[in-house]
Amino acid sequence: MTRKILIALTIAALAGTAFAQQSGIKRTPLQKVEFPEGYVTVSGLAELPSGGSIGRHTHPGIETGYLLEGEAVMSIDGQADKHLKAGDSYSIPAGVVHDAKAHGDKGAKVMAVWVVDKTKPLATPAP
Repeated sequence: MTRKILIALTIAALAGTAFAQQSGIKRTPLQKVEFPEGYVTVSGLAELPSGGSIGRHTHPGIETGYLLEGEAVMSIDGQADKHLKAGDSYSIPAGVVHDAKAHGDKGAKVMAVWVVDKTKPLATPAP
């Protein structure tokens, strides 16, 4: 079972890396911990170039984040867009479609934490 989880996380990370290379987004995985039971907690950094967008997607669990540098617009389905600046935090419920776009000429750097179902991919693209 652990092997399946590692394979799934590796595939998710590689898919994210391929997307990042196409869009200029740099993703840096920081840590993975199998906790709580049935979930994996993952933390990472995302660096978006000026005007860069993560792309609409979902997670099989919650996401929380903190904008370290720059500004961004967070779009979460069912909510008004949120303009974030360095020092702001956000949270996204499980399964909700969302996107983030760097705002301004400096780009943006975000630290995020996901607590997700360990049997599913970290992220899934959404229309």
